Amino acid sequence: MQYVEAAGETISKIGLGTWQFGSREWGYGEDYATREAHAIVERALELGINFFDTAEVYGSGRSEEILGRALGGRSAFVATKFLPVVPLPGRVERSARESRSRLGVEEIDLYQMHWPNPAFPVRPGMEGMRRVQRAGIARHAGVSNYSLHRWKRAEQVLGAPILSNQVLFNLVRRQPLRNLIPFAAAHDRIVIAYSPLAQGLLSGKYHSDNPLGGFRRRNPLNPLASPANLDRAASLIETLREIGATHGATPAQVALSWVISHPNTIAIPGAGSVAHVQENAEAAELSLAGDEIARLSDIAERLQLKGGIAGAIEAIRPLKR
Repeated sequence: MQYVEAAGETISKIGLGTWQFGSREWGYGEDYATREAHAIVERALELGINFFDTAEVYGSGRSEEILGRALGGRSAFVATKFLPVVPLPGRVERSARESRSRLGVEEIDLYQMHWPNPAFPVRPGMEGMRRVQRAGIARHAGVSNYSLHRWKRAEQVLGAPILSNQVLFNLVRRQPLRNLIPFAAAHDRIVIAYSPLAQGLLSGKYHSDNPLGGFRRRNPLNPLASPANLDRAASLIETLREIGATHGATPAQVALSWVISHPNTIAIPGAGSVAHVQENAEAAELSLAGDEIARLSDIAERLQLKGGIAGAIEAIRPLKR
């Protein structure tokens, strides 16, 4: 396993996202939540994964509870997130205490503001974060889906470093490369990449005749998961296969390796099984050559994928033939 050193912390470059643990929309079922999720966490720890990410909104706190029971007090870097519907200081502190209780930890390692709320200025949420840290509820503050300007403004208001920014980052969503990753690398911060496989688009498992199904296809945060985009991404997916073949790796492992090849960047893919978390962890052992990284970036840069509203419409209706 590879690790990132930042702010005195040692964090695995491959973490584990746990949205699916307690969220019924993923359709994994009760046996997954009560048995398989525990086995996944157990195997992740054995493989050197020490970063586990969850949120109060995942299953209305159920994912936090499942993760806490699975960890059972063992050493790990645990991150969770506050949903800032009303990001007032007292509400932030109360939610942090509730998350800490569900996780069964003495102190949350990283407490993150899940989204910026455009109806509120940065100050009240960060004042809440200051309370959380001063009360010993969480050690580090983090943000998610923040622009660089808002990240810096949040630090200014907090009056302390904000360790991380959790953002959408993968081969076909590369915006963090413009300024977030350079900022993190220069200032002892971390970028946490969620959806590092574009929720399956880059796994090599799907094509237009075998499209992503279930919540992966309906998820409004994943408008790239349409049969048409799978066709458009065929050249990139084939390149992932070719590069993977030279390393004895899967396309998904190559795509994850591309993400974590960037400085101060970790990836938090989910895992549907023990085998899946093992495959993810092994991506940290894959070392891509500079020309392979450049080749993937070049092909991805030239893709014309439809995101936003157009991509979402494509993803929820059958592709017309």
